[in-house]
Amino acid sequence: MKNLFKSAIVVIALVLGFTSNAQTKQIENSLLWEVSGNGVTKPSYLFGTVHMICEKDFVLRPKVKEAFAKTSKLALEINITDPNEMAYMQKAAMGTDLLSKKLSAEQLAELESILQKQAGIKVSQVDNYSIITVMSLLQVKSFGCENLKAYEMELATQAKEDKKIIIGLETVQAQMDFLNKSYSDAQMMEYFKYINTEETQKLVQNYVNENLLAIYQDVTDEKVMDASAKKCLLDERNANWLKKMPELMKKEGVFFAVGSAHLAGEQGLINLLRKAGYTVKPVMN
Repeated sequence: MKNLFKSAIVVIALVLGFTSNAQTKQIENSLLWEVSGNGVTKPSYLFGTVHMICEKDFVLRPKVKEAFAKTSKLALEINITDPNEMAYMQKAAMGTDLLSKKLSAEQLAELESILQKQAGIKVSQVDNYSIITVMSLLQVKSFGCENLKAYEMELATQAKEDKKIIIGLETVQAQMDFLNKSYSDAQMMEYFKYINTEETQKLVQNYVNENLLAIYQDVTDEKVMDASAKKCLLDERNANWLKKMPELMKKEGVFFAVGSAHLAGEQGLINLLRKAGYTVKPVMN
């Protein structure tokens, strides 16, 4: 249970952007995109991650390693190497009230059933966790493997070895605020029903195949969340990051690694950067 909780903390810290269904134009099958033009002196790169994956499925393709080597700074959604940020995350993972006091008897019974079926644990074992932490625990279990790896963790480790600067595009507190604003307890309970091995394996396969459009469409399915959550979890955050990216890219190459769902779509980073005057093109294998 302790290892499961540690993995769940990572999932929370690297929250996957999942929102409501939306139409999007056809986009090339690549998770890596080069950003140039508009006055930048060196190209930067935009890399879509899946925040957690089984070790057997983990791969950093040569093109990703080559792009990473050309940059001098790593920008993640949050700076997972900042001890203060991670300490805040550890604290936020614990609920302000016991789940047994927050949820109704009907909700508790439903949660007990979901936890038993999908994770083999009881409500009593997670009673002092936040509802978001429970979501993360279920996501970790849905991978069906013991050894999980996080792309952001691997990139951060390499960045440290290369003495690259590591920054966060937002803080843990901001990320948690976005999550809490997007999900009521009842909505989160509804989402639990769709966390399963089949859906997770589908996501993993699309990721391995670099099928960015399929990833976007799956993660933005209406059964997961409504339009207001999409605006909050994807669109607003993308817009916030776009305000910071030009200054970061102005004089040096930056390797941006964020959840793949943030790349595609009308309000995705690829389209927003193009609208801002940058040349954004896929880096193919």
